[in-house]
Amino acid sequence: MTRWTRLAPPAVLAAALSLLAFFARPAAAEPVDLELVLAADGSGSIDEDEFMLQRRGYAEAIASRAVLAAITGGRHGAIALAFVEWAAPDSVHTIVDWMVIRGPAEAADFAARLMAAPRVARGYNSISEAIAHSTRLIETNAHQGARKVIDVSGDGPQINGRPLPLMRAAALNAGITINALLIRRAGGGVPGPRGEALGEHYANEVIGGFGAFLMTAEGEANFAEAIRRKMIQEIADAGPTGAPPGTPGTETARLTARRR
Repeated sequence: MTRWTRLAPPAVLAAALSLLAFFARPAAAEPVDLELVLAADGSGSIDEDEFMLQRRGYAEAIASRAVLAAITGGRHGAIALAFVEWAAPDSVHTIVDWMVIRGPAEAADFAARLMAAPRVARGYNSISEAIAHSTRLIETNAHQGARKVIDVSGDGPQINGRPLPLMRAAALNAGITINALLIRRAGGGVPGPRGEALGEHYANEVIGGFGAFLMTAEGEANFAEAIRRKMIQEIADAGPTGAPPGTPGTETARLTARRR
């Protein structure tokens, strides 16, 4: 019987397999100075006017000259940026997925996408799930940031969802620092979960990691300016991120993650 095919020589097979392996390899992670998730409060305590004020404030800050100057001043001259809005435990949403910002064009594109996206978050306050969602975004993206930061903004405390200390510790163990912007309302707003001042709750239970800080926006008038100052500080900081050695709760989170 005539054979219509011949076995390829071993050298040809080896070369073909090497070529397939080369093209099948995942692309190398793109180096950036910072992976930053902006996690904004979209819960029921934020009315439509306040919601649009927040969106505009972030859009203006991202495209501002001062923030762009901070970005281009880094080693890579680029950051990876994503925007999340959070509310109830089952209502945490990525509004603008990862984009690399190097200059005005990318910043304007990000801002336009943010302003065009519909409001989708509903319900009340799960800061823990906002942190968990943001941590997953950082751990699964295609970028390699020298630093990793989650930037939480809100006007209320943790109410629902998985334990905040556990989700916070898991983020710190992943090399992520959590900063926060507290939106303070006229009349003082709501207290923390145990009746403490809301700022105390954010300082003690939300922020964490190397270089973590809390800023306060006093009402609507200086919201955009507070966001701008906060982003500049996060982008310009050259220090490490994540859990400093001996951070309370991080070992518990590490053991819990191993059991899953």
